[in-house]
Amino acid sequence: MAVITISRQMGSLGSEVARAVAGQLGYRLLWRELINQAAIRCGSPEMALVVIDELNLMKIPAGRQDFERYLTAVSTVVHEAAEEGNVVIVGRAGQVLLHGFTGALHVRAVAPFELRVERVARYRGISMDAARELVATSDRNRKEYLERWHQVDWADPELYDLVLNTGRMEVDSCARIICYALACQE
Repeated sequence: MAVITISRQMGSLGSEVARAVAGQLGYRLLWRELINQAAIRCGSPEMALVVIDELNLMKIPAGRQDFERYLTAVSTVVHEAAEEGNVVIVGRAGQVLLHGFTGALHVRAVAPFELRVERVARYRGISMDAARELVATSDRNRKEYLERWHQVDWADPELYDLVLNTGRMEVDSCARIICYALACQE
């Protein structure tokens, strides 16, 4: 009953790597539906929009108590999925929530900043300047989220068993490395 957590930088192709790993292993992929499940459990469906709106473009207000209930629900959903096993969990601080969980492999997908900017500009059809701002804001928000709510440094390599640079490797190669690393720890 293995679980893989994948933390990723915007534009690092970490979500694509997660999909490839889940496909190769026949594992369930838990990503955006995790947000929805947690929002429903905490009794605040609009919290899903707040969390998905990572750049705060929609300006949806969220109270601290609502967000704390949401975080508790996320932790519950992540732990339940890990107990079931055979799952790839993308984001939501899975590497922190499942730190020390037997059978968990924690992965971080990274890439050089300018390459991530190019990827985001191409994928979203926006200017390089807009993409640069979007990637920088995403990095800042993800870093602040982990610092504020989990008191860890997102970039701390000790949170991860494996850090893969998608600027130097293709998605399928990263997926094969993750599958191999998982097989080595079993």
